[in-house]
Amino acid sequence: MVARGWFAPLLFVALTGTVWAQAQQRSDDDAADRASRHDSDEWRNVAPHLPDPNTATPAALTVAADVLRARRMQEDALDYYRYALQRGGDEAVLENDIGVTLLELQRLPEARVAFQHALKLRPKAARDWNNLGATEYVSGNFRDALSDYLKAVKFDKKTAVFHSNLGTAYFELKDYESARQQFKLAMRLDPNVFHGGGWSGIEAHVLSASDHGRFCFEMAVMAAEQHDDQSVLRWLARSSEAGFDIMGEMNGDKDLNPYRKDPRVAVIVRNARAMRTGQIADSGLEPPQPDQP
Repeated sequence: MVARGWFAPLLFVALTGTVWAQAQQRSDDDAADRASRHDSDEWRNVAPHLPDPNTATPAALTVAADVLRARRMQEDALDYYRYALQRGGDEAVLENDIGVTLLELQRLPEARVAFQHALKLRPKAARDWNNLGATEYVSGNFRDALSDYLKAVKFDKKTAVFHSNLGTAYFELKDYESARQQFKLAMRLDPNVFHGGGWSGIEAHVLSASDHGRFCFEMAVMAAEQHDDQSVLRWLARSSEAGFDIMGEMNGDKDLNPYRKDPRVAVIVRNARAMRTGQIADSGLEPPQPDQP
């Protein structure tokens, strides 16, 4: 089978010594987890409706895989995506689906191989470049992620999540101005792009940044430029709660400097400090509550 041939040789070279032992342990853990899930009412309800891998069409097998993935049964979803491949399904599309599922499982080397395979089949597929970028980002390879996200945006300039991911890569590399430009583009395309988290459809949507306080502060800067008072306060609250010195950073910023004397910001700083020290926050003035990530 072509798809499996891409996984095995690369993993065999990499998984030696201690790494092999760790991978074997993870495999054993995954098998135990799957056995536990299969001993459940949910699996007993799902299993009778799954198509026969030997006779079903690639489309039916892919739908089954999508359903299993939506139910957080990723290992079983992988099986059905691969069954669809064996039955002649669209290799590029299925390799991308396999990669996203592996990425959700944090099996990053395998996910990388799947996305790279998909890109060899369709080198201008923006979502595949985005998903490869997400794999590099989660792996901590921010420059590689940046390169991949740039290609995603090159081939599709209209998808907000691609711009937000590109902005996050710039942010990790401390290029805050470029990051802000991409965040603005993302919000222009989809005002709600930062209101969600985790995964956005099939495109890997990576929003977490190692310096969360700085990230939230940059979002507050953007909101201030747009004169969105409530969003400024929400992002400043998040930033301060993460331990970022918002009062010091606001000094000299033409849009945020006026907030330094705002009593609501004083409460934000006081409450954040109390949260970090385990004290009871001042309840005299409550700042707007941040949206849930």
